[in-house]
Amino acid sequence: MKRRVFMTLLMTALILTFQPYANAEDKAENPYKIPDSALSISKENTYSNGTQDLPYLHPSELAQEFLNSTDEKITNPDLIRLLNESHIGNPLLGIGLRVSVYLGEWPLAYETAGTEVNWQYQKVNTNYLDNRGAQSPAQMTYSQDQQKKVTGGLTAAIPNAEAVRKMMMIHAGETTGLPLSFDTVIGQGTRKNQTYNVSTQQVGYLHSYVPAIHEKGNVTYGEVYVVVKGGKKRLEVKNITQQGIGAWIPVQDYLSFTYMAKN
Repeated sequence: MKRRVFMTLLMTALILTFQPYANAEDKAENPYKIPDSALSISKENTYSNGTQDLPYLHPSELAQEFLNSTDEKITNPDLIRLLNESHIGNPLLGIGLRVSVYLGEWPLAYETAGTEVNWQYQKVNTNYLDNRGAQSPAQMTYSQDQQKKVTGGLTAAIPNAEAVRKMMMIHAGETTGLPLSFDTVIGQGTRKNQTYNVSTQQVGYLHSYVPAIHEKGNVTYGEVYVVVKGGKKRLEVKNITQQGIGAWIPVQDYLSFTYMAKN
């Protein structure tokens, strides 16, 4: 009997000891897991948000040849699109001919320094239910009082900002797996059937937030040239610089809720 009690107490101690570590490990494995307090409203939203497709482009055969010819990493979808649309005919590849075409200064690539989720980025609605003086508990649900638009953006001015926004959103979308857009709208009258109990002699408050990704890192800039020499073609990148940048990117068609009851 004593042995059985001892084994039971030992197993309980082990469970209590390892449970916090297991929870911490699960959180570390997926820091972008959607919490129970956040719900999708893609079907309920009375405003139809356009899907923001990630503007990733597959390089053409010629574009890939150019990308492989330089040691600089290039992920800018706008620059890749330009290279995809380029064509160099055989007459330009004559021996002894040298051609250098300046394509301009471009943001070449974005390298992340951190990707985090703020599930309460911007409050967009508050519902309340006054149940003081009532004889029985009541239930409240979320209902959007007014249409709200939440806009993200870069945290600082930067050259060729639109291309930088695209690269940062590509990385954040691939990292988190969340539907992202720099603009999202919550339509008036949007509702959710999730219920919250309000006891007698209390007032219930239900706050709704649009979550967002905080992305930060560095952008590499460089002057890009297409060079054709001795029958060979390559990219040449000069005057390379780096600049730090951050961005807030809202999560589209999701709301995070917090509920409070006060006497």
